[in-house]
This record gives sequence, C-alpha cells and structure tokens, in this order.
Amino acid sequence: MDTQNLKLKDYKEIWSKFCFLDESGNLANPKEKFFTIGLIKCSQPYYLYSKLLYQRNKVHFHDEMKFNKVSRKNIGFLKFAIESFLDTRSINFYSYTLDKEGTYFQKEFSLNPWIAYEQISIRLIEATLSSNEILIVLADHITTPKNIRFEVEVKRKINEKQNRLAVAGVCRFDSKGNDLIQIVDILIGAINYDLKTFTKVAKDFDKNKIELVDFIKKNIGVSDFASGFRNRIFNIFVDKDIKQRLPINFGVSKKEKGPSS
Repeated sequence: MDTQNLKLKDYKEIWSKFCFLDESGNLANPKEKFFTIGLIKCSQPYYLYSKLLYQRNKVHFHDEMKFNKVSRKNIGFLKFAIESFLDTRSINFYSYTLDKEGTYFQKEFSLNPWIAYEQISIRLIEATLSSNEILIVLADHITTPKNIRFEVEVKRKINEKQNRLAVAGVCRFDSKGNDLIQIVDILIGAINYDLKTFTKVAKDFDKNKIELVDFIKKNIGVSDFASGFRNRIFNIFVDKDIKQRLPINFGVSKKEKGPSS
C-alpha cells in the first residue's frame, strides 16, 4: 500500500504507537560530558503500566524511579521494572549518546546546545519510524529557552520530511506522573553511567548504581555499552567521539549499530 496516501478508511493498515522520551546529561552543565536521549516505543502502554501500578500498590512504593536516586531502598523495585519491561511484548527501546566535548557535537551544536536536544530527538524518533506508523510522542519536561519550541518543531520537521502525518502530536510533561518515561530514565541513566565508568569520566562509584547497571547489562546480554548494542528490543547507538576516549586496543563489538528502524 502507498503509505503516502493513507486515508482514515485504511485504519487497519496503520499502526499508532506511543513514544516515551527522556534525556540524561544536563546540556547546560559543562561537567556533564555525555548526553543521551532515549525512548520506548509501544502500541499498548497499558500492559506495562498496569503491571507496574499493581506492584507499586502491592509493595507500597510510590516514589519516582530515577537512575540518579538509586539506593538500597529502591533498587529491588527498579529491577522489577526492568524485568517487566523486558517481559512486555511488542516494545522497543532506542537511544543515542553523544560526547559533548567531541568533534561532532562541538561542530553542530556548540553555539546552541538546546538545538541538540531538538535535533537529536528528531533523529532518534525518525530512526524508530516505520512507513505505516503514526507516532504520539510523550517527553519529559525540561526547562528550555523561550525560543526553543520543542513540541512544535519536532512534529513539523518530521512530518515535512516524511511528507505525511508521521507524528500526530508531541507533549512534554513532568515524568513523575509516567512510569514509562521513568523506565527510559533508568535505562539511559545506566547507559550514561556505564560509559562514564568505562571511559574513566565518572568520579563517583556508587555500588547501588553499579549493581543496577550490571543487572541491566546481564539481562540484555551485553558486557558494556561502549560500542552500542542492537537486538530485537534494543537499538543503542554510541557516537564515535565517545570511543576516542577508550583504550587504543579496545575491540569494537560485532553488535555495534547505528540508529535504524
């Protein structure tokens, strides 16, 4: 079917999917060397959300899930959340990590790093998009300058490039109210932390964070994220500038991939 000319009567041929998007690494903070944007894409968020909500009520856990708040008190629930994500059918995770001090980031975004947030989000969303899909993007809210119209520009630019309705809408709101955005936070936080540890950028070594990172890597089936990773659920892309920080004899993983749909 010609997806450029889909009509409402063709609804059975169209997949409408939700994308939950978050970022790790403060763009305005020079001490944060790496910046990662990640998203979860799924057609029925209900299944994962309801499982997490049931468990929250069962164990009386009502805190926000955030990687930078990992502790002995909450790590058990965070592991449950990751296992629940991995057990969910028809769900995918995509991420893209850049070195803010790297050649590419400095060349493209050094004069306006907030444009990086918009452009990298667009690139990542486009990497997830199939020809017969219409996406609804829900992103964590971060404070940006007034001239950054993230919701407007992401939708407009993707739809114009695709020459069709590819993104139905974009909405940013506080992630405290959304467990799926919080899982994205855990995953991209783990990726960032692993990369900072691997490249010796990390100054603190928190045993609870290390335990959670190791738990995620073991369940995914990867020894580290330095070369990225791709399988049927995950598409993790790490910019080549980060690899310049690695030991010269570091071997490139056979599963290294760029963002793709």
